[in-house]
Amino acid sequence: MSDQNKQANPDELDAANSEQTLEQAETEVEQDVDQLLEEARQQAATHWDSLLRVQADMENLRRRTRIDIENAHKYGVEKLIHALVPVADSLEMGLEASSKPEASLESIREGLDMTFKQLLDVLADFNVERINPAGEKFDPQKHEAMTMIPSPAHESNMVVEVFQKGYALNERLIRPARVIVAQ
Repeated sequence: MSDQNKQANPDELDAANSEQTLEQAETEVEQDVDQLLEEARQQAATHWDSLLRVQADMENLRRRTRIDIENAHKYGVEKLIHALVPVADSLEMGLEASSKPEASLESIREGLDMTFKQLLDVLADFNVERINPAGEKFDPQKHEAMTMIPSPAHESNMVVEVFQKGYALNERLIRPARVIVAQ
């Protein structure tokens, strides 16, 4: 029996060694899983922090954009107003000059012409185009026909007279020219 015990013992030893090796492997795997889990938690925390920062940045960007848009609406015409104030000053000076006894019709007209030119220059600086279609073919996209008259001196659908000039801002119609059209 002692030989059998010797033979059984190596098997038992192999089984015990296998069991011990298995336990060590399980322990190592458990440690690896714990390490991977901890790394994943750290990475998740890093990503969470990044997400919160990005959300805060986006909220700040939205707020700044909203404020910029509000300011653009409030003060968008500031440059135009700065350009129009001298025109208003010229009109005021013309009114004051017209009430003086030494004012002549010619000097008042000259002042009005200069002020009107100043106004047209301001409009041109802001890409406002004046539409004066006298003698042109009627264009319903730019003109508003007030009436049609028979005119042997003009071709059909030609603008005979302009009641009111039109205006376009950056080629977008603001007000059509009001015209009389030949039949």
